[in-house]
Amino acid sequence: MENIILQKATVENIPELLAIEEKLTNLKTYSAMTTAKEWQDEFDNKNVTIYLVLKDKDIVGNVSYEKKPDGAAYISGLGLYPEFQGQGIGRKVIELIMEDLKDVKTIKLATHPENSKAIKIYLSFGFVIKAWKDNYFGDGEPRIEMVKENL
Repeated sequence: MENIILQKATVENIPELLAIEEKLTNLKTYSAMTTAKEWQDEFDNKNVTIYLVLKDKDIVGNVSYEKKPDGAAYISGLGLYPEFQGQGIGRKVIELIMEDLKDVKTIKLATHPENSKAIKIYLSFGFVIKAWKDNYFGDGEPRIEMVKENL
């Protein structure tokens, strides 16, 4: 695997984040954040951590999570440029995020039920499917909620 690292994003990276999300906009399995305001709101939330995913110093995606007041964490987004999908990068990103969140008792996320590759990766990291929610993000598409308990 090439050198995959997570670099903490800043508000100055909003154009790069928008460029990634724009490539994922019309996928029914992904709810993209397509406005600068959405990203600014994320950066304004001090409980949210946003990373750029770098492969050999090139930006290939982004990942973010929010630490909730109850001590849980919610992986709120993981998007890779389509040309970098299917190369094991997403698995490596989840591995790095799991290390970041190793002290968090409960980790939650939502993914589209047709995103079988992502579901398989999450299951391999110990996530379990907890619920099915119709119209989860208001985009008309269902999502499954997955949870990992760090005991």
